Amino acid sequence: MDDRRHDLELGFGTRALRAAARPPRVEQQPGAVPIYQSATFDSEDAAELGDILSDRRDGYAYSRLDNPTSAALAATVAELEAAEAGYALASGMAAIHATLLSVLRAGDHVIAARALYGSTQHMLAGILRRLGVETSFVDTADLGSVEAAIRPNSRLLYLETISNPTITVADLPALAELAHARGLLVAVDNTFASPYLCRPIEHGADLVVESCTKWLSGHSDVLAGVVVGRRELIEPLRLVQIDTGGSLAPLSAFLVLRGIATLHVRMQRHAENALAVARHLQAADGVGAVFYPGLPSHPQHELAQRLLRSGGGMLAFDLGERRAAQLFLDALRLPPRTASLGSVRTICVHPPSTTHRQLDEGELAEAGIRPGLIRVSVGLEDASDLLADFEHGLQAAREVLAGQGV
Repeated sequence: MDDRRHDLELGFGTRALRAAARPPRVEQQPGAVPIYQSATFDSEDAAELGDILSDRRDGYAYSRLDNPTSAALAATVAELEAAEAGYALASGMAAIHATLLSVLRAGDHVIAARALYGSTQHMLAGILRRLGVETSFVDTADLGSVEAAIRPNSRLLYLETISNPTITVADLPALAELAHARGLLVAVDNTFASPYLCRPIEHGADLVVESCTKWLSGHSDVLAGVVVGRRELIEPLRLVQIDTGGSLAPLSAFLVLRGIATLHVRMQRHAENALAVARHLQAADGVGAVFYPGLPSHPQHELAQRLLRSGGGMLAFDLGERRAAQLFLDALRLPPRTASLGSVRTICVHPPSTTHRQLDEGELAEAGIRPGLIRVSVGLEDASDLLADFEHGLQAAREVLAGQGV
């Protein structure tokens, strides 16, 4: 019997349930990826459901495993990163967590950059250490230090394309060549750069992590993460996510896809503004070192010229004293008092008390994070307004430093 005729013979409640769950038939291609806001997907029969859940055939059954909108996001980022495959997760940290758990086991050893996002460093030094994985944090700008840290049980070299928050640019081709020669996998967090600035896969990385919360979505309105790489590495990562539950919501995937459409336009403006701010800070009284890959004074400027499309939207500078950094931030009128980065709005933070609050004074010093360091994610405001606001903040900091005789 035809389903519609059959439904007319059913009770009202049953008919309401069935009708409300019946999607319309759409023959035309939609202009945007639809939001598949459903936890479950129906199969034709029991055999098909079993095959999908067992990965014997492609399809969708339960959104904790796979969801069409999230899969579209993963495929999009994989294409932008020049990778074979990808998998989307609930946040950048969920992506990092799945990456590490998919390739490491008790007894393994990791070599990681000394300057890393605070939560990543805490996961390696704290959580994974309790699970039997050791990590050596080294200056990855020194290839000799990286090579000296390699042990017989070393499994992974973990890097950031541009380090958080010290803005060190990793020599990805040299580091990948060294790691692969000794049998290590290479995982790279590309969040500070985005695939617009750099594609680590093209420089030898095996796995690339993106916090889509940042530049990819670009509007501070969604949490998401993605990992891309060779298919043989993405499949076990997907299995980790299935059992740990860091699933990406379909609406979040949709919002990131919408942001990616303007990534290239936004990154061009972010970089233009960041260069203007960096130059202003470099010439300003009371400012110590300014770290921006687009400045000739940056330690890896020549490397950045080869690896990055531009200097990007991230910079950092040193005001020397923690108190001066706090007064600078409090005097700003345009940037919001918030965390994160990669937004259309400029965001300034004091890493020792925010992004790297998990580290003690010794660990901060080892990572090169100075007490007066300010990290800036430069937004899309008019550059002249940003420069005026930064000068206002610097004046507040100068008054304190002058009073201390600095």
